[in-house]
Amino acid sequence: MKISELTSGQGNVEVEGTIKEIGETRTFNKFGKELKVANAILEDDSGNIKLSLWNEDVTRFNNGDKLKVINGYVSEFQGEKQLTSGKFGSLEKVDGSEGGESESSSAEESTHEQSPIESESPSEEPMEEPKEEIF
Repeated sequence: MKISELTSGQGNVEVEGTIKEIGETRTFNKFGKELKVANAILEDDSGNIKLSLWNEDVTRFNNGDKLKVINGYVSEFQGEKQLTSGKFGSLEKVDGSEGGESESSSAEESTHEQSPIESESPSEEPMEEPKEEIF
């Protein structure tokens, strides 16, 4: 898939591109955890899109790295499309990138903006199973 074909609200996105620029890293607390995020520009021969890099991905990738977004999600903020690996996606360096590692970052291993609901403790009591009466 090409970057120019991406539409807002689209999920299960698989796209490759080159990081042209990584912006300033921002740090904040959510659910008692410190999170880092930086916006990067991902570009292919059809266009470019803002890519959100979360936590360890902020320092794992550099300008000029070619990467593949697997199972990504496209959203829109202030009229601009944005791509993220989201909760279930991952980012991988592809051939030609420095470092030569075929590293991947699974969202299940890191906390993204879409924090898993199971991190919050449920407020409901589990339902009791019916008890059998013995006569």
